[in-house]
Amino acid sequence: MADVHDVIIVGGGPAGLTAAIYAARANLSPLVIEGFAAGGQLVLTTDVENYPGFPEGIQGPALMQMFRSQAERFGAAVVTEDVTRVDLSERPLRVWVDQQEHRGNSIIISTGAMARWLDLPSEQRLRGFGVSTCATCDGFFFKDRPMVVVGGGDSAMEEALFLARMASHVTIVHRRDEFRASAIMASRAMASEKISVRWNAVVEEVLGDEVVEAVLVRDVVTGELEDIPTAAVFVAIGHDPVTGLFRGQLELDDAGYVVTDGTRTSVEGVFAGGDVQDTVYRQAITAAGSGCMAAMDAERWLEDQAANRASADSVLAAQRDG
Repeated sequence: MADVHDVIIVGGGPAGLTAAIYAARANLSPLVIEGFAAGGQLVLTTDVENYPGFPEGIQGPALMQMFRSQAERFGAAVVTEDVTRVDLSERPLRVWVDQQEHRGNSIIISTGAMARWLDLPSEQRLRGFGVSTCATCDGFFFKDRPMVVVGGGDSAMEEALFLARMASHVTIVHRRDEFRASAIMASRAMASEKISVRWNAVVEEVLGDEVVEAVLVRDVVTGELEDIPTAAVFVAIGHDPVTGLFRGQLELDDAGYVVTDGTRTSVEGVFAGGDVQDTVYRQAITAAGSGCMAAMDAERWLEDQAANRASADSVLAAQRDG
């Protein structure tokens, strides 16, 4: 039988690796199965300037390597493979990587969420060079320059309103003739003098050799093509939580995010942190913070379980002796 770990952490982004640091320092010898997407969305980010402690900024992959090295320094074991199956219905909890089984007394889920992209070759080529899915992370780099936001939901409105504080102008490109966003968010965006909307349009190509220079949009009604000059393109068409492994075993919301009370899930001994349960903030630092919380909650839960077993054993011993 596989050894039973105190904590198994599924996912190796800021939440998972922070959980590993805290769990390892608590002598829980965590096993981190980080997956082939190790590092999460930060590995797709070039300059990170809003993570505290790095006044000159740091490259996203370099920051995540520091997280990983710190976790390993304190004794966390890291496996760079994808979890293929879990069973949360019995104890110990069971996790498989292909045919290899791992068992744990507790599990921390930190598989994150993936931003939806437009699936354009030019978009992929210019990611980190003007193409982004996070205005809070990258908007500052393009201060006083024109920017484009693609999308029509609340997230797109939030991105556009945030960017309007620093951009010379923001153009929202939306494929329909009305927003999907809530009325209040749409009205706020439309009321801004620095925001305009290109209705009934889709992005056909992101233009630029080394950095973004413009977007080519197509009118879905007339078929007309138009270049919109811009220094940056922020894709805001939603996120998909990476929770397929847990469907039918954990409570998920309608969008597929793990439902938590703090970091506790619907299954005892299973905790979640980071973007897999955060539908609001989606920042590296908030993910790291919830990873810390998940590790501390797991540690306390394990202590309670041990205390309950010790108490039960004491009662049984007293009954035998009596």
